[in-house]
Amino acid sequence: MLSFNTKVFMPGSVADMLAKFNLEKGGLVQQIIDKRVIDYCKPYVPKQMGVLEMSAYGATQIGSGEVVYPGPYAHYMYYGEVYGPNIPIEDAEGNITWRSKPGSKKQPAGRELQYNTDLNPLAGSFWFERMKADHLQDIIEEARNVALGQ
Repeated sequence: MLSFNTKVFMPGSVADMLAKFNLEKGGLVQQIIDKRVIDYCKPYVPKQMGVLEMSAYGATQIGSGEVVYPGPYAHYMYYGEVYGPNIPIEDAEGNITWRSKPGSKKQPAGRELQYNTDLNPLAGSFWFERMKADHLQDIIEEARNVALGQ
C-alpha cells in the first residue's frame, strides 16, 4: 500500500487570489456580468418609449450583482399580469388610460398583459429568464475573458 502526505503552499491570501482574477466583490467580473445582463435584456424588455429598458442603467449599482428595473409599473410588466381594480379615464382627445382608485390595493386580475412588440419583437414577461435562456453562455464567456485578462 502506498501512502504519502503533501503540503500545498499557495502564496498570498484568498483575497489576493480573487483580486488576481477580478473576482472580488464588486470587481470587474461582476461588473461585466451586470452590464451584459442589462445589455442582453434590452430586446426582451417591453418598449413604448424606452424608459423601462433604459431605467436599469441608472437604477443598478453595477458590480452589486443585482439588476434593478425601477418604477411603479416594472413589477407588473415583468410578471405580465393585469392588476386591478382599474377604472377608465378618458382625456379631452378621447384617449383612455386606466388608473386604480386612490387607496385601493391592487390585486392580480387573472388576465395576461398584451405586449406591443413593434419596437422590441422579443418583448414580454419574464425578460430576464428568457434572455438568460438565449445568452447565458455569452455572459459566462465574457466574464471568463475578464477573469483571465483577455
